[in-house]
Amino acid sequence: MEDFGINEMLEMQKALQEKYKDKWRPVCPERGKDQLLWMIGEIGEVIDIIKKNGAEAASQSAELRMQLVEELADVLMYYNDVLLCYGIPAEELKRSYIAKFEKNMARW
Repeated sequence: MEDFGINEMLEMQKALQEKYKDKWRPVCPERGKDQLLWMIGEIGEVIDIIKKNGAEAASQSAELRMQLVEELADVLMYYNDVLLCYGIPAEELKRSYIAKFEKNMARW
């Protein structure tokens, strides 16, 4: 299976936003705050799966793993919505990620 990158995810989120533009609020910085809150809710669902079932079971049980991965996909969808709301392209994110990585690598 080939890599699944940020650009591909962003394009999918743009298509989703376009499809529901008459039902959902427009993509803008104010909505980004709401998307962050929804993303935190999804992270909570990920944590619940692990907390209720244990880390080992969540990673090894086929049913729990499917639930875990689905909730993580929800987190990524909201994450990509946040990038869209704040107008952050993949290239800018990559530059910042690399700079932060290098800073962390030199930290200790």
